[in-house]
Amino acid sequence: MKHTLQKTLIASALSLAAFSSQAAVEIYNKEGMTFSADGLVNIFYVNSNIEATDAAGVTTERDQSRVRMGFLPNNVGFNFGKQLDDVKVEMRSSFWVSVNDTDLNRGATALGTNSLIDVRQFYAKISGDFGSVTLGKDFGLFNRTNILGDELLLGYGQTSDTFGLVDGGNVSFGNISTGYTYPFPKAQITYRSPDMSGLTLAVGIMDPNKSAAGSSEDTPRVEFEAVYSQDMFKAWINGVSQSSELADGTDTDQSGFGYGVNVKFSGVSLTASGYSSEGLGHVAGLDHVVGADTNESEGYLLQASYTMGDNRFVISSGETENDDQASITTHKNFALGYFRTVRPGVILVAEYNNTESENSVSTVAEDNGTFSIGTVVTF
Repeated sequence: MKHTLQKTLIASALSLAAFSSQAAVEIYNKEGMTFSADGLVNIFYVNSNIEATDAAGVTTERDQSRVRMGFLPNNVGFNFGKQLDDVKVEMRSSFWVSVNDTDLNRGATALGTNSLIDVRQFYAKISGDFGSVTLGKDFGLFNRTNILGDELLLGYGQTSDTFGLVDGGNVSFGNISTGYTYPFPKAQITYRSPDMSGLTLAVGIMDPNKSAAGSSEDTPRVEFEAVYSQDMFKAWINGVSQSSELADGTDTDQSGFGYGVNVKFSGVSLTASGYSSEGLGHVAGLDHVVGADTNESEGYLLQASYTMGDNRFVISSGETENDDQASITTHKNFALGYFRTVRPGVILVAEYNNTESENSVSTVAEDNGTFSIGTVVTF
């Protein structure tokens, strides 16, 4: 079970490196045409203490040390722009790699250089006074701002052994499944409005996710987002809707709604966000159908940070509850983080996460304490 989750969930949940605040290096700028590059490299020493109880009620404890990347995978991105009178045409491509590939016994691959080069963005954007249209592959809108607002985005986050994350070959999970779902990259056509006194709107039609083998989707997946930002205040809502017909003729509907608010003052940042969904998974936010039953999931994330000069301190608490009609699974994560900017583009990170999971029917449970210390370098 653990290895299946590791392959299907971890590989699908490579995180949002393009969302980190990094300054691109301009390579070319002439006659209205620009070309730039950006990148991120991070590495952490990690020690986890895991106490797990299996379905037979047997409790085991183990310690595991790793040297690996954190929530954001190492990446490089390329950006092209061309001004055409009152319309701007842009393109972005970004590529991720894993550095957690040196243990020959970690997976089925016999080689220790399985870096998993992964493309999460490859799109064109046309913008003007009307707003902008994104054409291609980019992250979804449902829970997008929730994850963007995570104070631990540049850190490590939770590594539940239930998902095979401690020994996984890819990223840790941040607060995926402990407060929000991952806005999985999708082929899409998305319109974003211009800024209207702090309010921006976005709506996209996206390639639907198959609910099951042989299912039919006669309409695309629709996702939306509304963000209001003014001075030191930000609030948002987002959502998703899709319908499918299974091979036996059963109709299923998938929907989700996300929300959040952030307030800043005197170096303090307070964030509260959450979501609820039906028919969607609680990890990657993709369709999840168990027979004709409806999977219900909801989560919340509460965070506070204080920035003093080059130092930022974070406290975080999140939880996701998933009801598949047969049982309820709860995942929780409490975290403390410290971020020190030693130079522009060089950040030292120390973080502690305590992750708990339990199932209401079986005796399967986990208590995972993880300490990590590392460096994030961006350009």
